[in-house]
Amino acid sequence: MGKIAVVGSINMDVVNRVERHPLPGETVSGLDTAYVPGGKGANQAVAAAQAGAQVLMIGAVGRDPFGGPLIQALEAAGVDTGGVLVKAGTSGMAFITVDNSGENNIILSSGANGKLDAADMEAGLENAADRGDGRLDGVLLQNEIPWETTSAAARRARILGATVYLNPAPARKVEDEVLALVDVLVVNETEAAAISGIRVSGPGDAEAAAEWLLGRGVGEVIVTLGAAGVIYASREGERVNVPAFRVEAVDTTAAGDTFIGAYAAARERGGSVQESLRWASAAAAIAVTRPGAQSSIPAADEVNRWLDGRR
Repeated sequence: MGKIAVVGSINMDVVNRVERHPLPGETVSGLDTAYVPGGKGANQAVAAAQAGAQVLMIGAVGRDPFGGPLIQALEAAGVDTGGVLVKAGTSGMAFITVDNSGENNIILSSGANGKLDAADMEAGLENAADRGDGRLDGVLLQNEIPWETTSAAARRARILGATVYLNPAPARKVEDEVLALVDVLVVNETEAAAISGIRVSGPGDAEAAAEWLLGRGVGEVIVTLGAAGVIYASREGERVNVPAFRVEAVDTTAAGDTFIGAYAAARERGGSVQESLRWASAAAAIAVTRPGAQSSIPAADEVNRWLDGRR
C-alpha cells in the first residue's frame, strides 16, 4: 500500500442536469439539481483511497454549512483529513451543468481553496511524512489552489523524496523550473496544448506534445485522449498506448480525477506502467457511467471485477 498526500481543492459541486447546454443569453429548464462533494484535489484523494492507497488530504474548507459535510465525505471514503484546515469565509464551490450526453461545463468559486498558502502546505506535508513509517511515496497536485502553493508543494515533495504527480487543471502554462520538478505529468488534450503550445487533436499530436514536455525535464507524461485512449512516454524511452474502454457515458465530471488517483495508487503499490494505466482507465470508465463526482468513483474490488469480465 502506497502512502500518498494530495495537496489541492475541496469543493461542494452544485450539479444541474439539462437536456442541452444553453447558448449565450439563452435560458433552459433544468431537469434536477444535486449537491455533491467534489474538487479536483478531493476527488483524486478519494480515487486513490478507493484504489487502496493510504491517503492524507491537505486543503481547506470554509466556516459555512458545506465545510463539515465536505470533510465527512472524505473521511467516509477512507481519506485522512488531518491536513484539512477550516478557514474564515465560504468553502470552494463548483457550479456544474451536465447535458444528456454526459458532457459538462463548470464554473469555479475558489472560496477557502484560495486561502491555502505555502505554510499550510508545508505543515501538511511534514505531518503526512511523519505519520506511520516516516515515508511519503507520492504527492498529487492540481491547479485549483493558488499556483504559488502548488509549485512550492512540488519543491517540498522532492525534498521529502516523494514522487510528484501534477495535473495542471484548469489548464495553464507551467514554468520550466516547475516542470523539471514533476515526475509524472497527467494532462488531457487541452492541458497538453496549453503547456506545450502544440495543438493536440489525436495520438500523433499527443506524442509530439509529450516529447516536448519530456524535453523540459518532466520524468513521465500521460496524455488522456478520451475515446482515443491514453498515451504514455518517459524520459527513459518507454512508450505505452492504452485503448479506451467503450461505455455509455452518463456524467464525465470526475473521470480525469478518478484516472489520476487510481493510477497513482496503482503505481505506488508496485504496478507496472501498462497495468496501472489499464487499471486507472477502467476506474475512470466505471465513473462516467454514473452521476456525481466522488459518488461515482469505484472501489478497487469493483474495478477488479469489471476488468475480470473483460479478459
